[in-house]
Amino acid sequence: MSLDISLEDLQRQHQELSREVEIKQQNPATDSLVLTELKKRKLQLKEQISQLARS
Repeated sequence: MSLDISLEDLQRQHQELSREVEIKQQNPATDSLVLTELKKRKLQLKEQISQLARS
């Protein structure tokens, strides 16, 4: 099993998180900490995507 994550995998994960954030933002019952963590993870993925794209 390879530990390498492809650019496509990261982009897919980023898109999935984007959808999840959108859904949770529409729900007033969503905990702000949960939303913050999702956005943080989304940003981390974006940074990883940028790093892979540059290399």
